Amino acid sequence: MFLQWFILLVLLPLIFIAFLLFITFILIPCAFIFASWYMRIKERKLERRKRDGANVAFFHPYCNAGGGGERVLWVAIRAILARYPDSNIYIYTVETAEAQTILDRAQNQFNVRVEPGRINFVRLSMRRVIEAKSYPYFTLLLQSLGSMILGLEAFMKLNPDVYIDTTGFAFTFPIFRYLAACPVGCYVHYPTITAAMMRRVKHRIVSYNNNSLIARNPLFTWIKLVYYKIFGWLYGVMGRCADVVMANGTWTEDHINELWNMPLSTFRVYPPCEVTELKQLRSLVKDTDPIRILSVAQFRPEKDHPLMLQAMYELRNLLVKNEMLWNKIKLVLVGSCRNAEDEERVQNLKDLAKHLSLEESVQFVVNAPYARLLQLYQTCSLAIHAMWNEHFGISVVECLAAGLITIAHRSGGPLADIIETAAGSRTGFLAAEPDEYARAILEVIALPAHEKKAIVEAARASVDRFSEKEFEKSFLRAAEPLLRLD
Repeated sequence: MFLQWFILLVLLPLIFIAFLLFITFILIPCAFIFASWYMRIKERKLERRKRDGANVAFFHPYCNAGGGGERVLWVAIRAILARYPDSNIYIYTVETAEAQTILDRAQNQFNVRVEPGRINFVRLSMRRVIEAKSYPYFTLLLQSLGSMILGLEAFMKLNPDVYIDTTGFAFTFPIFRYLAACPVGCYVHYPTITAAMMRRVKHRIVSYNNNSLIARNPLFTWIKLVYYKIFGWLYGVMGRCADVVMANGTWTEDHINELWNMPLSTFRVYPPCEVTELKQLRSLVKDTDPIRILSVAQFRPEKDHPLMLQAMYELRNLLVKNEMLWNKIKLVLVGSCRNAEDEERVQNLKDLAKHLSLEESVQFVVNAPYARLLQLYQTCSLAIHAMWNEHFGISVVECLAAGLITIAHRSGGPLADIIETAAGSRTGFLAAEPDEYARAILEVIALPAHEKKAIVEAARASVDRFSEKEFEKSFLRAAEPLLRLD
């Protein structure tokens, strides 16, 4: 009885008084100090920005990787410099190549030229903290936390006026919104986590993000589901720190709205595709030439190059009685390698091709310059793309523009935005399993010339909405709240 009265009359009032003292003498002063510091930083930035122009920083650690994300980066930079000529562009990067080497690659690979004197590279040293290979377990969470460490390094080396993430590292947003006191924008190529990824784990399907050890074990599957749900919540909290969100297509926009719930600040901005020049290409394929099937995709696990090799294996089985036709068919895999891990992946693909007895039917073209890619567009008849839930599919659009009849995965961007399969307006083909791809390839080969021509013409007419010009207009319209001086 005494203990109950002691708690009620003495202990609880003391706890309440301590709580009030904490709020009055610690929390409120700290909040006031932070608010004063925050406003002072913003005022100083605004004064300097009016005098010298805005420092616009892009967070793109692998700016020399040579993929579709890098095309977005360079075309966006070119658009900003054209609209806001007083701007100073900074790129946070872990690349060690010389600045001119990086800019030359952007021009050679994407045909995008920017003035070297207007681009500044902020070199970051803690590369390992964002590399997936550093985290064999809990990769998504630890890699995201690692990006916060890299973001802090970036902030300490340069406090920008505008921060734009173009690689999907949402965990860096609060650093620049609250510590750097600057507006935050992002261009999302692919949500870090999606409901589809959770379904694959739930149904214990083996994939690049769900290895067989976890898929076989019910307990591990349950633990991973809980982990994914916690991470999904954190990802939403971090994403909502952005002021402007740009999604690269319908599929990505729908998932980002589901995860971040910012529909009024989220804009669909299709990525820039080199369609103008590609639409002018004329096929150099002759009836006596091999039937070349082109794949343009970075050598990353999610691009699912093994599916293409399996499709070729199934195609050979379908043509077991037509060896002459089979011997004419060649798969050309074109892509860039970012690092030693990608180079090892290429070697593994070569080994798989040999294991499937396809080495004579598959050609690898690694880190091809843009001129070589143009040549391949003109000497190939078909294109293939195998990534499941591809966020958009720049290479799919470019193959359509180049006049290649394209077979893409029945999911993500190709399904939602790019390829139409309805009779009379067909622009390409969709498939999901190796045997479907094989049958689609055979169907295309067997099409009469006039039907092939109709598909190519419809495809080329459909890709203007994905041009660099349209991207620049949409990007600048969405990014205006970040870049304008109020």
